[in-house]
Amino acid sequence: MGKIKKATWLKLLIYVILICVGILTAGPFYWLVKTSLETSTNVFKYPPSLIPKPVTLENYVGVWEVLELGRYYLNSIIIAGFGTFANVFLALLAAYPMARLNYPGKRFSLLLILIPLMIPVQGTLIVNYLTLRKLHLLNTFAGVIIPQSVSLFGIFLMRQAYLCIPRDLEDAARIDGAGEFYIWWKIMTPLVKPTVITLVLFQTLTWWDSFLWPLIVLSSPSKYPLSVALVYLNSTFQTNFRYTTAGMVLAVIPVILLFLFAQRYIISGITEGAVKY
Repeated sequence: MGKIKKATWLKLLIYVILICVGILTAGPFYWLVKTSLETSTNVFKYPPSLIPKPVTLENYVGVWEVLELGRYYLNSIIIAGFGTFANVFLALLAAYPMARLNYPGKRFSLLLILIPLMIPVQGTLIVNYLTLRKLHLLNTFAGVIIPQSVSLFGIFLMRQAYLCIPRDLEDAARIDGAGEFYIWWKIMTPLVKPTVITLVLFQTLTWWDSFLWPLIVLSSPSKYPLSVALVYLNSTFQTNFRYTTAGMVLAVIPVILLFLFAQRYIISGITEGAVKY
């Protein structure tokens, strides 16, 4: 009886800690949403209220019209869409032979992929910038996407997922006369669908939130993605925090919707290749 009581109190303590962590994590976002729904007279009200009264959507309408957010949304969709597709497709192509085929230097090739993961992204900015300037790709979407179109983390993640597929399926397909490309695309890849969706989610979030590299490559404000545009144009609203917060909330909404759609695949996708090296 004492052990059951102790376990109950321990579980209660864990729940209390998790609730506190959740409140601390969600607090800034709640403040962001609350400010975006307030009128100009309530933003600087002291003491601040936890619930906006009255609630207004004028800030969202205003920031959409003043900033022309539709154009920046489109820029972000183009960059995130093509960047995610390139990262996932190339990761699948590179991970399959590293996991399922035998060739000289197989272990060494894996080492070559893991080592660059230790180099910070900032260390490659100058080299990539000079290369894009030579190729005349500065101030283009291609210049933003191409240097980061290969995800080393994605290759390693997909390799681990491919390793978990039984060899018998592959051998049976070869006996039936299936080619290597058919085995990869029609048999092996559908079996790692949760990991693929997880990688798509991670890459989409990364590209959608990318700030430093697009800011360096793009010189025309009309080509900025949403994350850069909001910071660049923030000076327009130095005293209008309501517009700034409304723009930030609009930028976060697609990320939240994507996470809600793909969250059931995240855990299975991450742990799919965790037990085999």
